[in-house]
Amino acid sequence: MSSLLAAVLSDVPTYVTHVGHLAAASPQPSGVPDVGEGEPPPGADDLLKVLKWVAWSVTALCVAGIFGVAARMAVDHSRGGGREHARGLGFVLGACVLVGSASGIVGALV
Repeated sequence: MSSLLAAVLSDVPTYVTHVGHLAAASPQPSGVPDVGEGEPPPGADDLLKVLKWVAWSVTALCVAGIFGVAARMAVDHSRGGGREHARGLGFVLGACVLVGSASGIVGALV
């Protein structure tokens, strides 16, 4: 038993240096990887087509919203309800600003 213990203890410094080399050779996490522009997955053209349709539809809805507010303003002009229409126009114009700047906002965050 003592010869086995002596053999193990005589090999300890070698084992410790091997562990030290393994620890030094293991890669350390370097943070968030830089993916650059990336490569679009298969079918990305179809997704972009759908996004363009959605953008076109939302832009059309914004124009329709401005028309709707203008129509309500024209009908309610004699009643003096200007504040409600100004509020509605503010919401529609806010939506227009969001639609127009959506790609810039996403580009700034990514």
